[in-house]
Amino acid sequence: MNSKPAKNYQANILVVDDMPDNLRLLSALLSEQGYKVRKSLNAQMAITACETTPPDLILLDINMPDMNGYEACHHLKSSDRTREIPIIFISALDDIVDKAKAFDVGGADYITKPFQEAEVVLRIKNQLKLCWLENQLEEKNLLLAQTTQELQQAQIQIAQNQKIAALGKLVSEIADDLKDPIYRQIDSLPQYLEDLLYLIAVYQKEYPHPSPQVQSIVEKLNLDSIEQDIHNMMAAMHKDSDRFQQISLALSNFFELGESKLSNEKQIT
Repeated sequence: MNSKPAKNYQANILVVDDMPDNLRLLSALLSEQGYKVRKSLNAQMAITACETTPPDLILLDINMPDMNGYEACHHLKSSDRTREIPIIFISALDDIVDKAKAFDVGGADYITKPFQEAEVVLRIKNQLKLCWLENQLEEKNLLLAQTTQELQQAQIQIAQNQKIAALGKLVSEIADDLKDPIYRQIDSLPQYLEDLLYLIAVYQKEYPHPSPQVQSIVEKLNLDSIEQDIHNMMAAMHKDSDRFQQISLALSNFFELGESKLSNEKQIT
C-alpha cells in the first residue's frame, strides 16, 4: 500500500473471481474510476500474484474451486509480505455466519452479490483511505519515537555539558585559590632563607671562635651542605609551581572550551 500517494496516484486492485463475467464487470467498473486492475480466476493464482507484486487492495470471491476465499485470505494474512493488504470479500453468500467468518479470517469488509456499483466504489475508497491513514499514523509514530529518542540524547548531552561546566568552574576556583598563596610563599621564602644564611655568615665572621657546643652543632649540621640543599629545594619548588600553573591553565582552557560548546549548542537549539 502506497503510504504517501501522489495526487494522481492510481491504486492497484486485484480482483479474484472464478466467474469471467464478474471479472470483466468489476474490472470495467474500477478502471472507469481510475484504478489499475489485475484479474485472477482462482485463489492460487491470486496468492502468487500478491507475493510477486502486492496490490493496494483485493476484491475476493468466496466460492471458488480448489481453494475458497476464506483459505486464500488466511494464507495472505499469514505472510509478512501480504498481511497488510486490505481484503474485501464479495460473495453471494448472505448468511451472518459467512460474514462473521470472513471478518474472522482477516477480511476488512464484505459486499453481497448482486452488488451495487456505487457501493463497491465507495467501500473500496473507504478501505484505501483507511489503509493510507493507518500508514500515515505509523510513519508519524516512528518519527515521533525517533524525535523522542533524539531529544532524550540531547538532554543527556546537555546535562553532561552542564556537569563539565560546573566542574570546570570548581577546578578554576580551586586553582586560583591555591595558586596565589603558593606563589607568594615561594617568592618570599628565598629572601627569608638568604637573610638567615647571611646572618649565619656574619655570625661566623664576627665570632670566628665559637664555643665548643656551637662548634659541635655546626659540624654536626654541615651548614655548607644545608645551604646547597636549600637552593636545590627552592629550584625544585619553583619547577613544581610552574608545572602546577601549566596544569591549572590547561584545565581552565579545557573547561572554558566545554562551556563555549554548550553555549553554542543552546544558541542552535
